[in-house]
Amino acid sequence: MASALAAKMGLNSLRRKQPKNFNVRISTMESDMEFSCEVKWKGKDLFDLVCRTLGLRETWFFGLQYNIKDTIAWLKMDKRVLDQEVPKEEQITLYFLAKFYPENVEEELVQDITQHLFFLQVKKKILEEEIHCPPEASVLLASYAVHAKYGDYDPNVHNPGFLAQEELLPKRVTNLYQMTAEMWEERITACYAEHRGRTRDEAEMEYLKIAQDLDMYGVNYFLIRNKKGTDLLLGVDALGLHIYEPENRLTPKCSFPWNEIRNISYSDKEFTIKPSDKKTNVFKFNSSRLRVNKLILQLCIGNHDLFMRRRRVDSLEVQQMKAQAREERARKRVERQHLQREKQLREDAERARDELERRLMQMQDEAHMANEALLRSEQTADLLAEKAQIAEEEATLLAQKAAEAETEMQRIKVTAIRGQEERRLMEQKMLEAEMLALKMAEESERRANEAEQLKQDLQEARESERRAKHKLLEITSKAVYTSPVLPSESMPPDLSFSRENLSFDFKDTDMKRLSMEIEKEKVEYMEKSKHLQEQLNELKTEIESLKLKERETPLDVIHNQNSEQGTSKHSNFKKLTLQSTKTRVAFFEEL
Repeated sequence: MASALAAKMGLNSLRRKQPKNFNVRISTMESDMEFSCEVKWKGKDLFDLVCRTLGLRETWFFGLQYNIKDTIAWLKMDKRVLDQEVPKEEQITLYFLAKFYPENVEEELVQDITQHLFFLQVKKKILEEEIHCPPEASVLLASYAVHAKYGDYDPNVHNPGFLAQEELLPKRVTNLYQMTAEMWEERITACYAEHRGRTRDEAEMEYLKIAQDLDMYGVNYFLIRNKKGTDLLLGVDALGLHIYEPENRLTPKCSFPWNEIRNISYSDKEFTIKPSDKKTNVFKFNSSRLRVNKLILQLCIGNHDLFMRRRRVDSLEVQQMKAQAREERARKRVERQHLQREKQLREDAERARDELERRLMQMQDEAHMANEALLRSEQTADLLAEKAQIAEEEATLLAQKAAEAETEMQRIKVTAIRGQEERRLMEQKMLEAEMLALKMAEESERRANEAEQLKQDLQEARESERRAKHKLLEITSKAVYTSPVLPSESMPPDLSFSRENLSFDFKDTDMKRLSMEIEKEKVEYMEKSKHLQEQLNELKTEIESLKLKERETPLDVIHNQNSEQGTSKHSNFKKLTLQSTKTRVAFFEEL
């Protein structure tokens, strides 16, 4: 009795010591989050908590991934977290990642947060070369990534070298060409400048639309062997199953769409796939480990479910999400157009202000020059007046000398009668005096004429002074009373802008206009695709001459061959699926 009681007490003590919670660190593509979870929580409880924290509703694309030995695994939703093979550490680390990829990102990704998480994950895979990307597409994708981060290109802000610290291109691409970092930045910036007017969400969507056409986008690869023991690669993606040669992950040898597959199962390391055509034999392959078979089965089931779901009518929840997303995008579009109009008006007003300031400076310069001309005129007039006064004084002095000479001549005449000799001398002196008097008279007349001329110059200088003062008054009057006034919609009073103008209401006319714009965008879709291809070809042509052929990887060579043959990811898939399932199964077994 005593021993049973002691054992019971020991069991209760052990239960009390067991922790009720465990800590989990969730790493997303953008940030890390930490949670304290209850021991009894299942994978779905933790997954739902992460989705609520992120505000994510399109949960079917994502999962919680963890590393186990030399492979990866995904947290099961229906089992307790601690009962799975997660690392038993003080703090468990899980990665919130996209597990399944959409067929068409533009049609399937509804929420902005879903689009942003896909953008970050695909960008990381391209930079780490998990997805092969040709050089010209890498430059274009880098330009959209820059736009998503920095917004519209502004040459006054985005100076050369602003991308020096950014990781934008795969190392394989930069090593393939004899180009400096400045040359790559120049080409990326040239493409970046063409994206003006797009929002961050639009730039990320354009990035994903280009990336989804890459051959390795959304494909999970697994090493397998067929019945003959040939090493092959199995690719699992949103469209179906694909069989590749180990050295060529770009072009599958055969493909099986999900609608042609009836059942998938595995036993130990052997995987069995039953085609929908019951006349066709099942085909089998072996994987390296049982854990890999479990992962393949998870991906097959999830991708198959999404494949069939896309081909059914959307659920009520998805319809509501898409309707809300359309309304939100329409609202943002109207708001963006309104803000662009306000921005244009503000720019027009600033240009008008600058023009007024320029004209004011010009008028001030003219007034300054007129003042200087007036000052020079006044100085000239004073100088002329001074010269006229001096000329008058000299004329008076000459007149006095002429009078003295006349008096002297009279005196000489009176004295000359005293004697013949004296008379002769006097006559000679008188003659000399007359000559001197004549010269004095001529000099006096010349001085008088010069004085008269100086008076006329003085009058003209005063007239010039009067005209300069009149012109200065006219310029001053224009600057003060006749300044041009801008229209109220271009230049508000005191150059201030009321924020009341930023408010607006949705009207039927706005929604009709948006509907027309959406229809127009559908019509222009093909033209944009053509423009995108032309842009990629142009980028390829620009950098082709700098390529180092000896540094090409096998995947680069295969991609170039496919491009020359006009083979793309989608055209190859259609070509392969035109064959009968039976033919493809036989081809797989004979590889």
